[in-house]
Amino acid sequence: MPGMTGHLKYKRMLDTIIFEIAGRPVLLLDLISSVLGLTCVFLAGRNSKYNFWVGYLYTAALFLLFWHRNLYASLLLQPVSLAINLLGHYRWTHPREEEKAADNSLKVSMLGWNQRVLAIVSVLVVAAVWGWTLDRLFPADPHPYLDSCVTVLILLAQLLSAMKKWDCWMAWLLVNLTQIALHLSVGNVLMSVVSALYLINGLWSLATWIKLYRKQR
Repeated sequence: MPGMTGHLKYKRMLDTIIFEIAGRPVLLLDLISSVLGLTCVFLAGRNSKYNFWVGYLYTAALFLLFWHRNLYASLLLQPVSLAINLLGHYRWTHPREEEKAADNSLKVSMLGWNQRVLAIVSVLVVAAVWGWTLDRLFPADPHPYLDSCVTVLILLAQLLSAMKKWDCWMAWLLVNLTQIALHLSVGNVLMSVVSALYLINGLWSLATWIKLYRKQR
């Protein structure tokens, strides 16, 4: 059937092995997703609004990746990531008058301590509920609560980035450290390397945004 033939060709393309790391194949879609993700956070760390355009492509690539791997729990979160990306794109390019930097972009700001405590409590509660749900819906997941905590932290980091809070990089650093440990525990060398690159970018970006915050006050 023509439709089935097209689907098989598409699947074979996604399954194309580019190279191997420690005996594990790196597929074309893995590579595309990693490059888009690294580019997106690099641009965000350099205070570039173009990170959102790359973010749209990254969300689409992750949607395909999770759909292709039958990871439906992660796939269902991509519309949330897309909504946060749209919010951030608007906020960065349409700041209120009191929020404008010298170049008319959104100023870098920071959370208050009460907001930080609320963010931490919210992450723990939502991660616990989501982990409990994953544990019952997808019993094959070896680390449901750790996966949930990382996922919720990613959404928090994206939301804080959309609001241009330099605290977002603290959340990203926690995500990167947790992901390195998680990927190493299952032998996923490529994603461990990618997470380490995210970590380096996160440290650099945190320093950059703190300097911007002090300059724009």
